[in-house]
Amino acid sequence: MPQLPDDLDAVAVRTWCSLALEALGRERAEIDAINVYPIADGDTGTNLYLTVESAAAAVEAVFAAHETGATAPATADAVRAMAHGALIGARGNSGTILAQLLRGMAGVLADGGDAAHLRLALTRAAAAARQAVAHPVEGTVLTVATAAAEAAQGEERELRAVVSAAYEGARAALAKTPEQLAVLGRAGVVDAGGRGLVAVLGALVEAVTGQAPVRGPRTGSGKAAAPVDGGSVVGLPVGGVPVDGLAVAEGPLDCPEDLDGGGPAFEVIYLLEARDEQVDRLRTRLDALGDSLVVVGGDGLWHVHVHVDDAGAAVEAGVEAGRPYRIRITHFATESGHDVRVQAEPAQRAVVVVVPGDGLAGLCTEAGATTVIARPGEPPASGELVDAIRRAHAREVVLLPNDAALRHTAAAAAEQARTEGVRVALVPTRAAVQGIAALAVHEPDRGFDEDVVAMTAAAGATRYAELAVAERQSWTMAGICQAGDILGLIDGDVAVIGADVPATARTVLDRMLAAGGELVTLVLGEDVPDTLADALEEHVREGYLAVDTVVYRGGHQRAPLLIGVE
Repeated sequence: MPQLPDDLDAVAVRTWCSLALEALGRERAEIDAINVYPIADGDTGTNLYLTVESAAAAVEAVFAAHETGATAPATADAVRAMAHGALIGARGNSGTILAQLLRGMAGVLADGGDAAHLRLALTRAAAAARQAVAHPVEGTVLTVATAAAEAAQGEERELRAVVSAAYEGARAALAKTPEQLAVLGRAGVVDAGGRGLVAVLGALVEAVTGQAPVRGPRTGSGKAAAPVDGGSVVGLPVGGVPVDGLAVAEGPLDCPEDLDGGGPAFEVIYLLEARDEQVDRLRTRLDALGDSLVVVGGDGLWHVHVHVDDAGAAVEAGVEAGRPYRIRITHFATESGHDVRVQAEPAQRAVVVVVPGDGLAGLCTEAGATTVIARPGEPPASGELVDAIRRAHAREVVLLPNDAALRHTAAAAAEQARTEGVRVALVPTRAAVQGIAALAVHEPDRGFDEDVVAMTAAAGATRYAELAVAERQSWTMAGICQAGDILGLIDGDVAVIGADVPATARTVLDRMLAAGGELVTLVLGEDVPDTLADALEEHVREGYLAVDTVVYRGGHQRAPLLIGVE
């Protein structure tokens, strides 16, 4: 049996994220089914799952970076990664609030993970979440978070007692939410976001104590509800039997009085790079445009969520405040199944491609592909890829991950899409230039298998390279590099160590073209001047007469230069 932690260290944080993802995976359908506030769109469980999935992936990335070391990552690194992952992957109103809760906790747990720090972390988290919501409402996840923090304050003992008290306090508060929020009482359900938070806190209990907590709602007297039909979930048991006066929804609840009462038509979500003072003005403007406004984050990166009638105005407000990206606009009626319009017939085939920057996104979109942008340090989660497959709205989809590290994520997304009736082929492209080569030979009019084979062959025939800046001294396949050196990676391995970008790029090109080639593809980063492309084109033209060169602008991407040779 693994040793239980005396404090919340990096390993415990990793375990917590994993268990929380498992719990929400088990319960998201039931949580979706009781989602009636603020919009009865039946997606709270899914949004929470995707938010935690992003948090867990960020923590796993921290551990992956320490695989060669003898010690685990520092607790501060793990909790900050968890909070950052949740921030960039937050979905919906509930997911955005959960991201702020985790961020509030991380700010304290980075300094220590004992009982005293956890009590303070829960208090800071609840306060931060309330501050992030423009108009807090009782009977929601905010109430449950506050109750968890208050219950934890009564425990002066070890970490196990604190997490257990927080969980029990959250369960008791959850059971009372229908008394506090009329729409919940009418529907006979507890708050969906609060129920998701109870699942996350239950995972924390299991990570710390080694035992799964008692599941099911608590009454004010402290009596736990009994499981029904042999199984139960946090919040309400399975089976449709009333518990403590609450009925269980067996499918997404239809609440026309809430959907058709003149509420905003769109949910707008985006990440925003902006200064604090700009975000203060943004809050004021968005609050005037709609409701359910939640703005979370800090240190220059924010996650914005709002319900509005004018989605364009909400995005424009973000543009005025800073640089918005990962913009998602959802029409509530369409998402909730209340739209009477006939949906367009799906296309026969589409391509979904992950790209490292805005420039390539535009290029691929012009070629007819549906794109997912992978920002530096922010790889897309499987939920984002599934969403992109859905947006493509086709019977057949070719998925190009363009990153070896996304192989498992893309495979999981493809498997999920297949369960929804979409035929998906995953072409294991490992770099953006391979994806460009595959997209160039895509022919939607030929047979699916034939098209996939042609795209796979084109990608496989493309060698890829990128330039990177060494962050520290280290040993590589090409020798020892120093911080600040320019590294030329060919097919994923360091092959060249240089002093500047132009000379290193020329050496990399010579190495690659020594094995032959007909076409060189150059993808320039945001800050790379056009003169570099001109110089490299001339270098290829003078040294390799039969080789053509094409140049693209990649925008804001991790590498200053990507190179492909076909």
